[in-house]
Amino acid sequence: MRHIAIIGSGPAGYYTAEAAQKQWGDDVRVDVFDMLPVPYGLIRTGVAPDHQSIKGVSKRYETTALSDNVRFVGNVMIGKDVSVAELQQLYDAVVIATGAPHDRKMDLPGEDLGNVFGSAAFVGWYNGHPMFANLDPDLSGDTAVVIGMGNVALDVTRILSKSRAEFAGSDIVAHALDILDTSKLKRIVVLGRRGPHQIMMTPKELGELSHLTRAAPRVDPADLPEEGEDALLEPGLRKSVTHLRSFAAIPESHYADYPIEIEFDFFASPRALIGSAGKVEAVEVERTKVEAGRAVGTGEVYTIPASMVVCCIGYRSSPIPDVPFDERAGRFANDEGRILPGLYCVGWARRGPSGTIGTNRPDGFSVVEKIAEDMAAGALGHGGKQGRPGFDALAERRGLDVVTFRDWKKIEAQEEARAREGAPREKFVDVADMIEARKG
Repeated sequence: MRHIAIIGSGPAGYYTAEAAQKQWGDDVRVDVFDMLPVPYGLIRTGVAPDHQSIKGVSKRYETTALSDNVRFVGNVMIGKDVSVAELQQLYDAVVIATGAPHDRKMDLPGEDLGNVFGSAAFVGWYNGHPMFANLDPDLSGDTAVVIGMGNVALDVTRILSKSRAEFAGSDIVAHALDILDTSKLKRIVVLGRRGPHQIMMTPKELGELSHLTRAAPRVDPADLPEEGEDALLEPGLRKSVTHLRSFAAIPESHYADYPIEIEFDFFASPRALIGSAGKVEAVEVERTKVEAGRAVGTGEVYTIPASMVVCCIGYRSSPIPDVPFDERAGRFANDEGRILPGLYCVGWARRGPSGTIGTNRPDGFSVVEKIAEDMAAGALGHGGKQGRPGFDALAERRGLDVVTFRDWKKIEAQEEARAREGAPREKFVDVADMIEARKG
């Protein structure tokens, strides 16, 4: 019998568990650990609440989680409640699948001013992550600056722009919906260091800005390259740029019908955040030009008033004590998924925050193949490890309050029961409430 421990219950974790099942069938036992009492990681707290079709992939993970040889072990923090070294003593292989839950810093003056947020925190706030439920952003000003040119920046912009009615059918948490409902924002500036041909925004997400009831997108036609140059782009990016061209063609009179303008500011690199009394008031920006694909400053500096700033420039994995970590890359130090003998990583923890949710599936299968190779080569010892029974004995000795998948289903039922009309659920945003809810 093989015993596998997976740290992290998001897409990378469950795809790896699925791969282990396909590799060894009934001859494997997989324990999937999570620091929260609820599974699914990024699907629950990262995917936009108004993108319910994407969240539907959790049904696939549930099929894996309900298998006899896969177990969810929630409410256990690896590195605090149990060390990685202890897991390695109990399991034949340990796979880190913790994703990249922390924001990459801008390293700019004024970054610590009030009402300045990283996207992990802000997205976690409106998605109900317990770590960020008390964020309490101030939306009483008129201008928000969103820094970044990827889909996360689009998600943040769209969430800030929507009316309450447009959140029908979403699982945005009540505390966020109530604060968004009081918003006085009139202008949202989406700031990007490079130009339209370098954006990382996908066509579907960009196109959604055309269908908002109270916000309209604006692009300066002068920022767009010659239309013939679009032919050199890969098809998805070409479609995205086509959306930008349609935004640039919107007549000025159109904006009178919308209380919020979404302004794309290309070729603009933030240099500092400016504020007083501890709160942000403006973003100092340098105009750039693109040379060999890189943004180069021109020396032209200007200021954008900003009552709020959300930085969406990327994520970092969270280090775990005694596990080699690449600080520069913000992920675990590894060689194609191998960290140390018997210790592996997968997904964003392995490669950094890149790719789609589906990218994690081949990644999970790849790391399981490596585990199988190492087992066959005798690199992981001679078996006979305790696995699940050994962990259960350790958890009992330490008094750990482990949450099972059956417990999670009770929590989920409670969330569904307390949902507002039309919403799929109302998430618990406090760990203690989650633990209480499992009583049914």
